Amino acid sequence: MAIPEAVRSATGAGRDAPRHVAVIMDGNGRWAAQRGLPRREGHRRGVDALRRTVRAAGELGIGILTIFSFSSENWSRPPTEIRDLMGLLRRFIRNDLAELHRSNVKVRVIGERSGLDREIAKLLLEAEELTRANTGLVLVVAFNYGSRQEIARAAQRLAVEVAAGRLAPEAITAELIATRLDAPDLPDPDLIIRTSGEQRLSNFLLWQAAYSELVFVPLYWPEFDQAALEGAIAEYRRRERRFGGLAAAGAGT
Repeated sequence: MAIPEAVRSATGAGRDAPRHVAVIMDGNGRWAAQRGLPRREGHRRGVDALRRTVRAAGELGIGILTIFSFSSENWSRPPTEIRDLMGLLRRFIRNDLAELHRSNVKVRVIGERSGLDREIAKLLLEAEELTRANTGLVLVVAFNYGSRQEIARAAQRLAVEVAAGRLAPEAITAELIATRLDAPDLPDPDLIIRTSGEQRLSNFLLWQAAYSELVFVPLYWPEFDQAALEGAIAEYRRRERRFGGLAAAGAGT
């Protein structure tokens, strides 16, 4: 898959770093519960951890950072918690977007936008439009995102082309499906990190994670910092990525 020039330049400084890191930011509520705090305080501290991680990713030479900010399944949470989360999103964009722009960060958003609150949809678009020409770290925000839903949308787009006679069913390949996903121009994540000790992907980047290295960190997300990110990257560097082939020395399967 072709890599945009902006991504190439962003990754050049950190040759040993993974090009694309994705993070499942898990454990805000449990962090708060352990301290006798309301869940909204856990989410607020989670935003602080996000700021630290974005800054660290840029310093470590990571080209693309994808964050799982709000899943399509999160709508089943209590209405008060959803309001708190939407409020944090609004404040993050309003308070941090200018700093992201000054830092040359390019914001991309993946996920389903139809049916979103008009103000939220406008803020997401504003973040993308303001930073579109930036050439540094690409920050991909997965909002109202579910990987199965993303794949279904890709299949629907191809089905429309088949029905219109523009595409033969036998022409549909894995490579073609990938071009109909939410961000087809970006490379798949090299490393996916999940905090809180849980060891599952939870409907996050299922297609793109086919050959990603997975690192599960036993910290709640509000505790995550540059040292934790560096530790996950160190674990990534110890892995030998074979993409289904043999090890470099010819041993193993």
